[in-house]
Amino acid sequence: MSKKQHQEVSEFQFWLQRLGKTSLRALHIVGIVGAGGGLLLGIEQSLWINYWILAMTSGVALFAWEVIRDWRWLIQLKGVLTIFKVLLLGLFIPMADWKPEITIFIVLLSVVVSHGPAGLRHYSVVHRKVIHGKKEIKG
Repeated sequence: MSKKQHQEVSEFQFWLQRLGKTSLRALHIVGIVGAGGGLLLGIEQSLWINYWILAMTSGVALFAWEVIRDWRWLIQLKGVLTIFKVLLLGLFIPMADWKPEITIFIVLLSVVVSHGPAGLRHYSVVHRKVIHGKKEIKG
């Protein structure tokens, strides 16, 4: 089997992966909206903790999806900024009074990571140039 044949996926596999990643991303957004709303409005944690758990679980799954698909994601700006967002979440403990501001910054950073131009998202901080990994399954 040639390398090209090995990399190609069947139409069924493509749609399965596409719908899987899209569904996972949708769950992540629901979790972010629920937890973010609770954080921004200062609502009692017990009312939004399940959203937080959904956001963290789906976020870990999306992170793993990208790393398993292509390890170079970790050195591309989209991966580096995702790791930075996770580190920002760690500030919730020492900077608890700043949770709303940190949440807003993470959401804004997420927009840049998700909707920025490919040249920005695929920029390698190691190679100092744009590198393209394996063909992505959007979602």
